[in-house]
Amino acid sequence: MIFEIIKSEGLSHNSYFLASGGEAAVVDPRRDVDVYLELAEKNSVNIRYIFETHRNEDYTIGSMELARYVDAEILHGANLDFRYGTSVVEGDTFSLGNLELEVLETPGHTYESISVAVRDRSVSDDYLIVFVGDVLFAGETGRVDFFGPEKIPETAGLLYDSIHERILPLGDHVVVCPAHGAGSVCGADIRDMDTTTVGYERLTNPYLQMGRDEFIEHKMSERLYTPPYFRRMEENNLRGAPVENPNLEALPVPDFRELMNEGAQVVDVRTPTSFSSGHIPGSLNIWQDGFAAFAGYFLNYDDPVLVVDDGGGVESVRRSLLRLGYDNMAGYLAGGFPSWYMAGLNFNALRAISVHELRELRGDLFLLDVRKITDRERFYIEGSEHIWVGDLPDNIDMIPEKDVVIYCDSGYKSTIAASILERHGFSATTVLGGIGAWLRAGYPVVEV
Repeated sequence: MIFEIIKSEGLSHNSYFLASGGEAAVVDPRRDVDVYLELAEKNSVNIRYIFETHRNEDYTIGSMELARYVDAEILHGANLDFRYGTSVVEGDTFSLGNLELEVLETPGHTYESISVAVRDRSVSDDYLIVFVGDVLFAGETGRVDFFGPEKIPETAGLLYDSIHERILPLGDHVVVCPAHGAGSVCGADIRDMDTTTVGYERLTNPYLQMGRDEFIEHKMSERLYTPPYFRRMEENNLRGAPVENPNLEALPVPDFRELMNEGAQVVDVRTPTSFSSGHIPGSLNIWQDGFAAFAGYFLNYDDPVLVVDDGGGVESVRRSLLRLGYDNMAGYLAGGFPSWYMAGLNFNALRAISVHELRELRGDLFLLDVRKITDRERFYIEGSEHIWVGDLPDNIDMIPEKDVVIYCDSGYKSTIAASILERHGFSATTVLGGIGAWLRAGYPVVEV
């Protein structure tokens, strides 16, 4: 048996490659599919099956793209009207050499969610692995709020039943392979573990200790963010995304400026310190490692996307744009930001201060906390107001016309926020190091 985990950083997405007897299956592929083709070639196997555990919300699935290159059947749950592929139901089985893959219907996260349980028939009739999608995570369970708050009692009950009636009975030894890891928005607090086991989750997952009513009540009280790009992902994954993948081209300054003047979106993926020192007026800052997690909050799917980087990060950004369905990518600034100022063009700088300077600040200012609400509810800096960075574009009218000082956990999200406010004419200052540095400096916080 050949087993590989393919991790997509930023999105905290896991897809899987499983092979036996010269044939392979891929579970929940991402849209840049070269990694699966390379694994197939490396192991001299043919990809025969592509399983989708559910209609994913946080990335565009790559099933149709992968099927362009291989003779594989796309398989997904029957309780949604997909425009492509083949529906499967409880008990359907598929063979890969000595392996048998069995479909389990596990609704809750979505109505059509399936899990895929694997046996090695040459060894035992017991189950070995189960691919659970977003039903169960390490230390967590899938979110159930995508169909509106009025549906949560129903979907939470379905998820509870799926876990307790389909997954846990497989056996404590069975390896659990979820579609996401720590940091994903598809679960509240996923542990930093690539895989887990049924038995380990039975013993350590606090949500598996709850009764059905308590579990439903917990799910009704969860507060999770839903980035606006999720709607596009759901559409892409229902009807199938385009398979002609665009590229990011190097653009000289005149061509870059022309697209800017025509309304293109400019996103600068350099670090907060580099962006603060100088940047193109009107550009949005999302640091490279956080790009996949935050771009979907702020970029639209209509206007062309232009990228500014400091060299070496363009391919990573292109792949993230592709996975998030941004086929409107137009290009990147050849030569990076230096080519802009060397052309004699104007640029802006952003004021960045230390926590010590923040401690000494006086005057008529607005201190803004842009962390998640769950972090805010643990502790915060006295006198600050709160707006989650992802909600800021829709809440500009809540910002008073005075100097704005912004903090987050470490200074990265606060610089996103500062770049947004700068575009709206505010004087914005970001606190480098954020509340983490504030605490390490020994300064007080309000504990909730």
